[in-house]
Amino acid sequence: MLENNTINIYTDGACLGNPGPGGWAYLYYLNDKKVFSSGNENNTTNNRMELTAAIKSLQNISNAHHVILHTDSKYLINGAKEWLEKWKHNNWKSSSNQKVKNIDLWQKLDKLLQSHDVEWTWVKGHSGNKFNEEVDEMARNEANLL
Repeated sequence: MLENNTINIYTDGACLGNPGPGGWAYLYYLNDKKVFSSGNENNTTNNRMELTAAIKSLQNISNAHHVILHTDSKYLINGAKEWLEKWKHNNWKSSSNQKVKNIDLWQKLDKLLQSHDVEWTWVKGHSGNKFNEEVDEMARNEANLL
């Protein structure tokens, strides 16, 4: 894939309490233009906000791009890269035969992943990565609005 068809997306989710008020955010650059969005939910969890950030970011781009999605959520990365196919094979049941948590969001993400070329990259949170710090601040600000 050509470099100019690659989009580096940074996502993050935040929650004040777990559950509690939460926020999500993403940002990327397209043709040197910064694209970003954020939002919040009143009674949610950090994992739901992490998933929502990834979903919202992928909903906002065409599938003509290769996406490198940067996140500090190992839950999101492990779910997308390791667990998702097993869950689908097991009729959306976990290895302990329980209904998958956040199934509604995992199913939305799964559908998006069918039409997007996504590479997942873990970024250590609060480690000085400029873009990760920016989406973290945006997500926390959204959570604080509630």
